Parts: sequence; C-alpha cells; structure tokens
Amino acid sequence: MNSLHHPTPEFPAHLEALYRQFPFERSLARDPLSCIRPLRENPTAAEVAGIFAATLAIGNVTSIRRAYADLERRIGHDFVALAEPDGAAEARPALRSFRHRWIRGNQLSFLAGRVAATRREHGSLGELFRGGLEDGGFVEGLDRLAQSLRGPRGSRATAPRGYRALFPTPIEGSHSPCKRLTLYIRWMSRSGFPDLGVWRGVPSSELRIPLDLHVYWIAYHLGLTHRRTRNWKTVEEVTAQLRTVDPLDPIKYDFVLCHTGISGDCPKERDLSVCGPCVVRPDCLLWRHTRRGS
Repeated sequence: MNSLHHPTPEFPAHLEALYRQFPFERSLARDPLSCIRPLRENPTAAEVAGIFAATLAIGNVTSIRRAYADLERRIGHDFVALAEPDGAAEARPALRSFRHRWIRGNQLSFLAGRVAATRREHGSLGELFRGGLEDGGFVEGLDRLAQSLRGPRGSRATAPRGYRALFPTPIEGSHSPCKRLTLYIRWMSRSGFPDLGVWRGVPSSELRIPLDLHVYWIAYHLGLTHRRTRNWKTVEEVTAQLRTVDPLDPIKYDFVLCHTGISGDCPKERDLSVCGPCVVRPDCLLWRHTRRGS
C-alpha cells in the first residue's frame, strides 16, 4: 500500500482558486521584487539591479529589502553604471563596509565586475542564459549564468572568500536548490504579473520553481514532492507537478505559495481559525484525516 501523501483530484482547481483570489498587491509591497519593478521599462537597469536583489535574497523579506536599499544608496541609485567596465572599481570604496548576513561588500563589487564582463562578452545576462537554454535546456542556461558570474578559476582577479558559493549550479552536483538564480530568472523571463519579463525568448513553460523554505514546506504538505531535502531533484519534482496544473506557466504559483507562507496564512500546524477558509485545505497533509467542514 502506498502511504505517500498526494493531492486530491480537485487540486488543480483548488490551486487556481488560490491564485485567483490572492492579494498580489499586498504581498508585492513586501517582496524584494518591488525594489526593481520600477526599472522594468529599462531592461539593462532591471537586469543588473535584479541580479543584486536576487543575490541578497537571504533571510526575511524585511532584511532583504533593507539590504537592497542600503546597496542602492551606496552606489547612488545607478545600477547601469555598475555594468560599465569601470563600475566595480568605482563602487568598491562605497561597498567596503556593506554587510548583509554572510554577504560582504567586496563580494558585491566583484559581482559588479563579473556582470560587466558577462555583458561585454555576451551582450546581456539574458543572452547568455538563453543561449544555454537553447543548447541544453534550463539547467544548462542556469549553469552558464552561474559560471560566468563566478568568474574563471585561477584568473588574476581572484574572487573574494565565499563568493563562488553564492552561485551554485546543479550541473556540479550541488545539493542546493539554486533558489536565488531560479528566482532571478523568473523575475527577468516571466511576463505575467508581478514579474518583469525583460528577457525575451524564454518560454515560461521552461522555468523552474525557486524553492525557498516556505514554498518547500507548502509543496511537501500538498503532496507535490515527497523528498525530505531541498535540492535540485526536489526543484524538478515540484516543477513537474505544477506543470500538470498549468503546462504553459507552472511557476506563476511560486509567488502565491511563497507569500502564503510568509504572511502566516499557512501555519505550521493545524489551526482552523487560519486554515478554515483555505481553498487547498482538502489537499493538505495536515488535514488529510479530517473532513473539510470539521
């Protein structure tokens, strides 16, 4: 007998209902994406600012937004300048004392140099990713982006301590879900609200779920994965399950699932006062032995 938890046959309709009734504007104001949405009419600024915002996406949303605001203040609000050949050197003094969790200012100034070098060689970060996507799929595109941002091993411009670990890649067998790069790619590629869609030619159907703790916890309890760890296999498994609900845009549910967890609308234990109105409650592992009306 298979004891693994699975969502109900009605799950696709339940998830769609959750998506349709979700308060996007409320949650967007608390999301790091809101920091870069004003730049969506300027693809270069959005691309450069986006990789910094995604790299800083460690910890709670309040601290991430605060760190981004600090970075923006230090560089004079001009992310396009960071993508210029001398941008990293010019920003280095202002970034020297920057701190956010384990990220340091010297790592961000090195990242600025790598962004400039990547744009110089490939035209844009988006062009680099799209080339990998066309040659070998999403993982290949992510790997090429990560490798370029890391910089070549053994080069004269040695990366600061801990820098390369900020850009893991599944091709190297990393145990990481690569959440920040998949999040960045979602922001840049997907045209549906609230994402920016400044990268053209990347089908939404090819994207992968940015698997943070909130999304993983909810996905596990909805039966979208049976894996006990957040790694790339879990990313692929959850994405595949969401693709059965919406084959053309499976990752549109990421923002909803993430902020359902962030907002406290999905508690970590059964609480009828919170869970009662939830449209996916019939699919939830925590409620599988109860009737919907009980």
